[in-house]
Amino acid sequence: MTDGPSSWLKRHWLKLLASLLVAGGFVWLLRQGALPIVPPASAFSKMRWWTLPAYVLIWSAIHVLRAVRWQFLLAPIHPIPLRRVVSVAWIGFAAILLLPFRTGEVVRPVLIRKQGQLSAWAATGTVGAERVIDGFCMSVMLLVALLLSKPLDPLPRSIGALPIPAAVVPGAAYSALAVFAVAFFVMGVFYWRRDLARSLTERVVGVVSKKLALWLAERVEKVASGLSFLPKWRYAAPFLAATVSYWLLNAAASWLLAWGAGFDQITFAQACVSIGVLALGILVPNAPGFFGAFQISVYAGLAMYFPAELVVGPGAAFVLLIYASQVTITAAGAGLGLLMERTTVGEALAARSEDLGDEAG
Repeated sequence: MTDGPSSWLKRHWLKLLASLLVAGGFVWLLRQGALPIVPPASAFSKMRWWTLPAYVLIWSAIHVLRAVRWQFLLAPIHPIPLRRVVSVAWIGFAAILLLPFRTGEVVRPVLIRKQGQLSAWAATGTVGAERVIDGFCMSVMLLVALLLSKPLDPLPRSIGALPIPAAVVPGAAYSALAVFAVAFFVMGVFYWRRDLARSLTERVVGVVSKKLALWLAERVEKVASGLSFLPKWRYAAPFLAATVSYWLLNAAASWLLAWGAGFDQITFAQACVSIGVLALGILVPNAPGFFGAFQISVYAGLAMYFPAELVVGPGAAFVLLIYASQVTITAAGAGLGLLMERTTVGEALAARSEDLGDEAG
């Protein structure tokens, strides 16, 4: 892979431009909604500053856990040294965060592939399985937290000054749980009953295009191979335990930092809702750094439980600190990952979707 950053820009300049326009749109929305991007000094008046380094420490451990658990998905296909799994995962996480419209999703599977032993498509299957199970666990956590927590009554009809009702959050939670449950079911059918799944895909999609049906069935089947860990309890149990721990620790860290920012009455269930809404908000392709979607999602989660003056006061401090902490830790992890992999940013950027196409045969 010899492409560098300039070559990447030539291929993706249109996506980058579009994503920057999306970021600009979010800036406009935040300003229209009187939701501070950079809060005034008064927003930090209740800040317990020791909670910030504590949050950074906990979230750094979460970042390690998120990377380590990938090994349990890769191992049934081909064992990869843990050091390499972690370094590639950290590079991939930063690529997803920083590149526009989640174009960095392909970086992890392409960098981890091992010629003749682990294909990029098989690695993509593990990432797909991870995404679906992550989404399902997050949705369950969000739904349970919504049931256990007591929101404002009535729910506010706006988030800050934005005319977006906070009532959209419960609806989004139910929808997300349904989507991820269906996605897991479809992947399961392709893994355990692949002949039936392939036949159904070819019949249904084949009505539109037989070529498309064959292409789609082949790709979904390869992605479904990422579920090969499920029948093997020695891989499934630690992965599922790590995933549940990942989401609960994420909520616990958020709970601590929100309390430190001045939300004295925040409960763990409310922090779970905040993290769940954030996860939903940044799930879809958006601006580099998830900028805008990240901030509005956190504000939306807080608006369900706290009055507007608290949301745009200590809430603004919380939003800035949690965003800056996560971006910094993710970027630092990527830098360490590049050193561990003995590669460069240019070589990492050269990981592209065409590399998956090369293995289609």
